[in-house]
Amino acid sequence: MPTTVPPTERRALAILTVSVCAGIVNMVFLNSVAFLIPALAEAGIGLSTAGVLAGLPMGGTLLTLIGWGVLIDRIGERIALVAGLAATAAAALGAAYVPGLPGLGAMLLLGGAAAASVNAATGRVIVGWFPPHRRGLAMGVRQAAQPLGVGLGALILPASAAALGATEALLVPAALNAGAALLCLAVVRDPEPPSPAPLPAADAEDEAAPEATVETAAANPYRGATVLQRIHLVSFLLVVPQFTVWTFALVWLIDRCGWSPGSAGALIVVAQVLGGLGRMAAGSWSDIVGSRLLPIRIIAGTAGLTMGALALASVWPGPIAVALLVVASAVTVADNGLAFTAVAEAAGPSWTGRALGVQNTGQNLGATVVPPVFGAVIAALGYPAAFALAALGPAAAVLLVPRTGPDRYAVSSTGTSATGHGPG
Repeated sequence: MPTTVPPTERRALAILTVSVCAGIVNMVFLNSVAFLIPALAEAGIGLSTAGVLAGLPMGGTLLTLIGWGVLIDRIGERIALVAGLAATAAAALGAAYVPGLPGLGAMLLLGGAAAASVNAATGRVIVGWFPPHRRGLAMGVRQAAQPLGVGLGALILPASAAALGATEALLVPAALNAGAALLCLAVVRDPEPPSPAPLPAADAEDEAAPEATVETAAANPYRGATVLQRIHLVSFLLVVPQFTVWTFALVWLIDRCGWSPGSAGALIVVAQVLGGLGRMAAGSWSDIVGSRLLPIRIIAGTAGLTMGALALASVWPGPIAVALLVVASAVTVADNGLAFTAVAEAAGPSWTGRALGVQNTGQNLGATVVPPVFGAVIAALGYPAAFALAALGPAAAVLLVPRTGPDRYAVSSTGTSATGHGPG
């Protein structure tokens, strides 16, 4: 006989679905200018100027990620999501029509600052609505929105620019973000805070025990332990191979392997889809083994070996090197959802938003630094040297992954809940 899905389960799945949608449209906006560069060139905007414009949305997120995290911890996920998506839509609308490059740049920067709300808020709400034994897969599904959003932008924005105009194409991400704001308003509900553990009966000699317990539950998780700091650093190091591959794969396939732009672009889309599937698989794996950190350590080691093999194979570009490039594209992003979940679980409910803001800031900083640095390495020493240098990041990360932390869904002194704290 068919089983009835409990209301809480239906609500959690609906929130996950809407969170993925919000993440996808968020990535469409953040990467929009990159897909409009050919149209901007036709409008007389040089490549260097277009490159600066393409980086402004991500620059905006760097300015506000931690601030959004603090705000989310105080006002909740639903309000932050709706406000952030609505403000992103408004900024994209302004960018479509504002006159002059300074105005366009300002709107893109403001849109990125508003878009920063989405990642931390959706991550926090998923941690709240899904119990630990299903949280890894749920977060992996959520984090798959990044490659899906990049793929969607690649599909729709160039055609929109051809039909509407270079900047007018930004009406598309404006409409998508406005629609996502309405979806979040209708569907998302903040999870209930976890029930506090029963307090021990205080006797005459320990009347301050309840106050001390409350203080411990909301204690700063960055004090007295280095688990969070080490996860942040590991994630930063793993960004190095990820963005080295993502940034230079297309031009490497065209310039060194002799592929056509169309064929190279198709392979990149396939690699992004595989990366999304890899995030989901890694999340499910972590749920099964009851650990986030062990899979991160294994993924880091695999990423280092894969990048090292790619460096060697790229000396003689051919089918083996191309296959290793696809594997590297999937492996180097598989840890993302795991680290996100581990940070949330280690931080505890009172600090989740801020900790996720720090996590995202570090990763976005790495994403900003890697392309110019490794572009210079490629120009000076070639692709094999760049791929070999990128392998050092995950190699170091293997040694830095904490041996203790939010594994086996442990309840730490920071208040991390061993069960999901959604209603029901």
